[in-house]
Amino acid sequence: MTEKFDFDEQFIRDVIHASGDHGGELGKVVAEHGRRKVAQLLVEEVISRAAPAVNDTPVLLEFAISDGEHVLTYYLRVEKGEPVAFAAQDDGFVGMRVEYELSELVRELYGPIRERSAGVRGTKLFPYVEKASAFEQMGSYFLATQQATQTLLEGCSSAKPNLSELSSRYITPKFGSLHWFTPHYDRHFREYRGEQVRVLEIGIGGYRVPTSGGGSLRMWKHFFPRGQIYGLDIVDKSHVNEPRIIALQGDQSDAESLNRIAERHGPFDIIIDDGSHINQHVQASFEYLFPHVKPGGLYVIEDMWTAYWPGFGGNVDPAASSGTSLGLLKSLIDAIQHQELPETADRQPSYADQNVVGVHAYHNVAFIEKGRNAEGGVPPWIPRDFESLVAASSGEPLPQETSSDKAR
Repeated sequence: MTEKFDFDEQFIRDVIHASGDHGGELGKVVAEHGRRKVAQLLVEEVISRAAPAVNDTPVLLEFAISDGEHVLTYYLRVEKGEPVAFAAQDDGFVGMRVEYELSELVRELYGPIRERSAGVRGTKLFPYVEKASAFEQMGSYFLATQQATQTLLEGCSSAKPNLSELSSRYITPKFGSLHWFTPHYDRHFREYRGEQVRVLEIGIGGYRVPTSGGGSLRMWKHFFPRGQIYGLDIVDKSHVNEPRIIALQGDQSDAESLNRIAERHGPFDIIIDDGSHINQHVQASFEYLFPHVKPGGLYVIEDMWTAYWPGFGGNVDPAASSGTSLGLLKSLIDAIQHQELPETADRQPSYADQNVVGVHAYHNVAFIEKGRNAEGGVPPWIPRDFESLVAASSGEPLPQETSSDKAR
């Protein structure tokens, strides 16, 4: 049985928020929205996370969700080369029945991440076979059922997936082709996996082909089991919308458009710029959106090769990079150290000076950490020339101030 529901952002947040509870909060969500709506969200989440099917023989699986009083049953078709899909009970022979308590499945999908999944479900192989003679006729269906069940159960867990494998599964160039970004993403993103993050990626993909793109958004949805994923593109990409993924339309270089989006859907824990890669756009997006990153969050810039390509507003001379993405990164190094510069009436700390606390640059991708950059500079009483510093550290008396020094 399948039904169409409007899974708005607040409803999804409520379900995810209730996942760490022991029944009370989830009971309120079920009472307000109905068990069918909650169960439908869970099944669609499982389908979106399910592994690629490897069984050549199509298999029908029965997926049952119980809330103690009622059992909701769904039938899913699993076949190699096809996504797991809803089916009717009479679409084939049921190879396996998989049973979950509703609250347990909510915790498995959206609760605290755990790698162990034993003892959280019930299973029954060939649930409607009563005679041994029928088993003899199954042949390859036995192996196909085993493979199909594994495909489904991989979608019933928040266990950490391999991000490089997800890049290939969802067809993104972030690993294994044009780029090799996912090990860096895994290093910097892993600490956010268990949080109810909001992730905004600029650039949905597929360029101006209206029915293409969205692979990266689906990858982030899978990687962040409790996250809300937003994609921004200059053309309408609403076809990628699904529970926990929302496509937004706007120009990444337009302040008004970006501020409107950020005020409605932010603040964001992570922003990824994989948009036009035009250097002017990269700098504009950072200026407009970095203030909408939460303290402790990350801003990521991809494809910095365009900093050297004049066709994207770059420059082949690294010394002339002020207007490029790499020029931006170099300026942020100075921003982090701004408290070491002399204070003057003409120089006031910028937003970046006060809020960038780290920059990690790799080949063609960089991670910018947001936080309060206020550790204080080296105290003014520390000598600013080497000879005086050596003298001070050795216990020798410092040179006496002159009247002209005091005047200055």
